[in-house]
Amino acid sequence: MKYDQIPSKLFVKNRKNFMAQMKPKSVAVFNSNDIYPIGADSTMPFQQARDIFYLTGADQEETILVLFPDAPYAEHREMLFVRETNDHIAVWEGEKLTKEKATEVSGIESIHWLKDFDKIFYEVMTQAERIYFNTNEHYRQSVVTETREDRFIKTTKSKFPAHSWERSNPILQALRSVKDPIEIDIMQQACNITEKGHRRVLDFVKPGVWEYEIEAEYMHEFLRNRSRGFAYTPIIGSGNNANVLHYVVNNQQCKDGDLILIDVGAEYANYSSDMTRTIPVNGKFSKRQREVYNAVKRVKDDASKMLVPGAYWKEFHVEVGKLMTKELLDLKLLDKADVKNEDPNWPAYKKYFMHGTSHHIGLDTHDYGVLWEKMTDNMVFTVEPGIYIPEEGFGVRLEDDVVIQKNGEPFNLMRNIPIEAEEIEDIMNK
Repeated sequence: MKYDQIPSKLFVKNRKNFMAQMKPKSVAVFNSNDIYPIGADSTMPFQQARDIFYLTGADQEETILVLFPDAPYAEHREMLFVRETNDHIAVWEGEKLTKEKATEVSGIESIHWLKDFDKIFYEVMTQAERIYFNTNEHYRQSVVTETREDRFIKTTKSKFPAHSWERSNPILQALRSVKDPIEIDIMQQACNITEKGHRRVLDFVKPGVWEYEIEAEYMHEFLRNRSRGFAYTPIIGSGNNANVLHYVVNNQQCKDGDLILIDVGAEYANYSSDMTRTIPVNGKFSKRQREVYNAVKRVKDDASKMLVPGAYWKEFHVEVGKLMTKELLDLKLLDKADVKNEDPNWPAYKKYFMHGTSHHIGLDTHDYGVLWEKMTDNMVFTVEPGIYIPEEGFGVRLEDDVVIQKNGEPFNLMRNIPIEAEEIEDIMNK
């Protein structure tokens, strides 16, 4: 890992909170991600399954966590199984977790080699009445690949058909949505790395550069600051490319007079940042571009103030829609008849702002969170309104990551990333 080791007290606390919600005589199991093949002997870079990382900090393949708070024997109440290392593995693959290091990272005292899992797991299952399976129930999930968790669930149901089972995900949805101060500090670090990348790009961009060259500037700065790279596939959309919401080919040349919509974020220690900025290729906004830009910024600023404890995600989006409608009327993109005759299920403003304003962010860019329950302090949300005008050849989106606070306005983790039109122009033309 490139990042500084996270204090194990975070993972100790996370496990304690999870186990407090388990039913009596229950065991819960969490598996690491697979290493996914590409072809021949090539594989994709490993990324840890976020739930087992949240509960252990173990950032390694072939790892299993077992929680059994009512176990008759204390050594079975928290167990971590890791791949046994040896000299051959050390030479060919590098350092792996030793038992001592696994305890240091996770705070779990009972560490076992993976080869002993079946024997020990059978013993604890004879003492348990039910098992918590871990499934991905995120509202945007679209998984077509069988995961290590999927295989484990099928095998366990076959071996232990008389046990009842429960779902880990509802517990994790609630727990992971509220961030510990340690997590917020890590996310701040991810945002700081994103800031460094963006300031590098502001110095780099000029007419004639290519979108992929801008992407490379971010990657250079991210890697040199101990990030693995992008938290998600970057969007670098110049001109009309900005009006394609998930434009990721980044293969066009940036032309004088165009705007560039840049949606990128660095990861750090598996935590995400998510930033969008829109900048002029030549360092100067036109009058119309600035009008639209400032309208989007006003919506972002006012929407941020609505992210307070007790707010509801669905109602928040309705209110942001009202803000956007007013701005679109002022920009002459909508008229009063458009609003009067709008379809309530697809309001008039959706013609120019067709996506949501905010989502949870954390270990995943679109992180876990129960959207139908009230927002609480220490949840972290993006705020990302946009106006997209294909007929005028440009689009504007602005996005920050903010922490809901018990008292006062949300705390902006991206407060130091240039966003005022004048500041952007000054930096690009210095």
